[in-house]
Amino acid sequence: MKIYTRTGDTGETALFDNSRVSKADPRVDAYGEVDELNAWLGLVRASGLDADLDAELIRIQRDLFAVGAQLADPAERLADRVTKAFVADEDVERLERLIDRIEQELPPLTRFILPGGAAAGSALHVARTVCRRAERRIVGLTPAADDLLIRYVNRLSDLLFVLARAVNHRAHQPETEW
Repeated sequence: MKIYTRTGDTGETALFDNSRVSKADPRVDAYGEVDELNAWLGLVRASGLDADLDAELIRIQRDLFAVGAQLADPAERLADRVTKAFVADEDVERLERLIDRIEQELPPLTRFILPGGAAAGSALHVARTVCRRAERRIVGLTPAADDLLIRYVNRLSDLLFVLARAVNHRAHQPETEW
C-alpha cells in the first residue's frame, strides 16, 4: 500500500461510503480532531506512565480509531462484523468505572486547578482540551452523529482530567489551585 495516492491533491477526500468531500468538511474536521487526540495520547504514553495507565490508554487509542471510523461513515456502511470499528455502551461504562477507580486514589477537588505538573500530566490536560474540541465538532455534525459517540467522547474528556490528576499525584506534583 502506498502512502501517497494523489487523490487528495485537489483538496478533497473520500469518506467510507466513497463520497468525495472537501477536506474542510465538518465531518472530516471532526475525525481529524479525534486523530489529533489520539496523537496526544501517544505523546502521553511516550512521556512515561505507570503500566496500568499505559494499558488503559492503549485501549482508548484503539477506541478512538473506532470513533474516527464511525465518523467517516455517514451512510453507516461499516459492517457489523467489523466489531473493532465500533464503540459500544460497554466502552462508556468502562470509562466510568475507570474514573471511579482512579478518583479513589486522589484527594477530593475543592477548587479549579491549573493545568500543569509532570510532562505526562500536562500532556493529558492538553489531550483533555483536544477531546472537548472534538466533542464540539461531533455535536455540530449534520446529519447528527450517533449519540453513543458523543457520550463516549464526553466521558473520555472527564477521564483525561482524572488521569492528569492521577499522573501528577503519583509523580508527587502538587496541584496549583485557581
